[in-house]
Amino acid sequence: MSYSREVDKKWQKRWEESKLYKFDRNNLDKKLYCLEMFSYPSGANLHVGHWYNFGLTDSWARMKRMQGYNVFHPQGFDAFGLPAENYAIKTGIHPMDSTMKNIETMERQLKEMGATFDWDYEVITCVPEYYKWTQWIFLQLYKKGLAYRKKAPVNWCPSCKTVLANEQVVDGACERCGSEVTRKNLTQWFFKITEYAQELLDCLPALDWPEKTKKIQTNWIGRSEGAQIEFKVDNGDKPPEEITFNVFTTRADTLYGVTYVVLAPEHELVDIITTPEQREAVEEYREQVNKVSEIDRLSTVREKTGVFTGAYAIHPLTGKKVPIWIADYVLAGYGTGCVMAVPAHDERDYEFATKYGLDIIRVIKGKDGVDDTLPFVEDGVLVNSQEFDGITSEEARRKIVDKLSQQGKGEHKVTYRLRDWLVSRQRYWGAPIPIIHCEKCGIVPVPEDQLPVELPYDVVFTPDGESPLAKCESFINTVCPSCGGPAKRDSDTLDTFVCSSWYFLRYPDNKNDKQAFDPEWINKILPVDKYVGGAEHAAMHLLYARFVTKALRDMGYLNFDEPFLSLVHQGTILGSDGQKMSKSRGNTVTPDEYINKYGSDVFRMYLAFGFAYVEGGPWSDDGIKAIDRFIGRVDRLIEKVVSERGKPSTNNMGPDEKELNFVRHYTIKNVTQDTDQFQFNTAIARLMELVNAIYKYDMKPDKNRSLMEDVIKDLLKLMSPFAPHFAEEMWETIGEKDFIFNQSWPVHDEKALVKDEVEIAVQFNGQIKFRINVPTDAEDKEIEDLVKKDPRSAQYLEGKNIVKIIVVKGRLINIVVR
Repeated sequence: MSYSREVDKKWQKRWEESKLYKFDRNNLDKKLYCLEMFSYPSGANLHVGHWYNFGLTDSWARMKRMQGYNVFHPQGFDAFGLPAENYAIKTGIHPMDSTMKNIETMERQLKEMGATFDWDYEVITCVPEYYKWTQWIFLQLYKKGLAYRKKAPVNWCPSCKTVLANEQVVDGACERCGSEVTRKNLTQWFFKITEYAQELLDCLPALDWPEKTKKIQTNWIGRSEGAQIEFKVDNGDKPPEEITFNVFTTRADTLYGVTYVVLAPEHELVDIITTPEQREAVEEYREQVNKVSEIDRLSTVREKTGVFTGAYAIHPLTGKKVPIWIADYVLAGYGTGCVMAVPAHDERDYEFATKYGLDIIRVIKGKDGVDDTLPFVEDGVLVNSQEFDGITSEEARRKIVDKLSQQGKGEHKVTYRLRDWLVSRQRYWGAPIPIIHCEKCGIVPVPEDQLPVELPYDVVFTPDGESPLAKCESFINTVCPSCGGPAKRDSDTLDTFVCSSWYFLRYPDNKNDKQAFDPEWINKILPVDKYVGGAEHAAMHLLYARFVTKALRDMGYLNFDEPFLSLVHQGTILGSDGQKMSKSRGNTVTPDEYINKYGSDVFRMYLAFGFAYVEGGPWSDDGIKAIDRFIGRVDRLIEKVVSERGKPSTNNMGPDEKELNFVRHYTIKNVTQDTDQFQFNTAIARLMELVNAIYKYDMKPDKNRSLMEDVIKDLLKLMSPFAPHFAEEMWETIGEKDFIFNQSWPVHDEKALVKDEVEIAVQFNGQIKFRINVPTDAEDKEIEDLVKKDPRSAQYLEGKNIVKIIVVKGRLINIVVR
């Protein structure tokens, strides 16, 4: 049977009936946990990106299985989130209905891919059997003080009508809908990821992750070593009520150059310290800032603006008064929400001071020969700094803070750019937060035996800034577990990243209804050995999953530090025009159309061959046609070899046989190495070379048919991860009874890669004239004699004197003549 969709269906049925890909729970000696980032069931069909991630990771897993690993390869769906809810608002179709229908479609398509997924371990995050344990994890974090509630300025999407984490704001816009994000003060739930900031940094170097991803996380966590310095607010003639605030700085050496301080407009002190004369200007400015996204406020290219509060602070060392301003470039949620301004030695402060006519005092001068034109931001030697004049910046940073410390006005400190993880969402389609609010008892966790707090089905979705659950009387009104009085449930739902922060722990124990997972079992299966997914999750999902793993470890549930030992990011498949695929551009690729025409193996093998996996690139119809022709060549080769069985054969291992055996073992070695490194395109290229070598050998009149069939068997095994159905069909065609995936992966013979002879170039006066085969181990003298005796050399040597002979082993011989 020539390859087609029918071949796919035939072997998928046989694999399922034989339970070929079931994980063996009792054989953990060579356990290998292979996982792709699970997909969101937002569309009716698998797109090419799903195929690129799942299909080729499955190819890697298939090779590992044939190498003897007991591969655990589950699949599931990240099913909560905004798209389904927005779709419900638009169409009236309930999120549960549309999501479960999409999951049904995608399950079918994933099975038609022919992947090795063990569907016995499926997880779906929007079903109560799963989110019961998401809620349980929330409660464990709450008990440990790692989940807390506070009022905070948050990113607000006016279109989606919900709060966004900082990571979900891209260039000042909502990553989901593109609307401009504004700021709003709301009481929210947070996870205290900052508690683990240093460990999250410390563990990164040992991970087998892309360096770029590790760098993104390092920068996102943003460790800074510096000092925390206390400033007092000047009370003037008022009673001595002491008001203080702290600033963090990495440049304590510039402290004597502070000429003003800046608070975030939303800082709680602003209301207290602003003078009546400045109140109107301050409030007007705060209103303007409220419309600007956090990302825009932090932009280095945006013009800085600010307003004087009318208040002054006392410099901690000089005792001088410095004005207190508010400015949009300082944010309450970053650091202390207060900064000291040193315009002579900071570009932003210099620009601001110049604009508003504030003092600029040099306190650092450059070392000999250094251009120290203001603003001078480099280290140097202190001036105008009292007893610290003349010492270096490095020494001053230590000594100035030591002096402040002795006076109780400062200390050496390490801070992080990382903020706590905001997990509240004012939306419906998410896991309800398992908290009850009682007027008498305050915040009361839902008792664990009352989990899950189920999401009600009959809810009005229309977004108005309040959670839809708040308007659902049957859900919101409840009884306090502590006092028995009337109480209300928390109306917010959890960020979907909470669901995905632990799903890899649920897969191996997905049917456990007594625990989120059995720690003893999970500690045998985890960590994940190979994790594959998009690079866009570097600062969100990957960081959150690491945090949750470490928190559960510290609670005694896990005995490992990191969830994902090795990480690979797939690239992006673009349209044939080189642009990102979109319906509006008309450049999308629909996998089912190609699969129905060519079969799933041709589609998969083209994805492997047509792109460098971690880079991706533009789609090419010509490329998939080339793979279809390649599959056809192998098909015809197998058909010919089988039809010629019984014809005369030799047992010779002459030069031609040795050459074929060399290409065979060279291919085994390189396909193994390249596939292991996710370099699938070069692995397929080696397979094509092997097919060419077999065809070349097949042209010989006297063939060693036994050798040829052995080589073909190895070819099919090497092809099988990339063309699983086709390889099974060809394996059966050559008379094999068991599945090809029950065979061992070929191992190369290093001896076969040592050739008896090597071809070298023959040069006369530096110009190549011909090539010659010489023994691999031949000495220089032997090579010289062989070349001189070769009839082709005669015309270049006749009547000439040999001046010099240069031999480059294995490459060339150059004879210089006159």
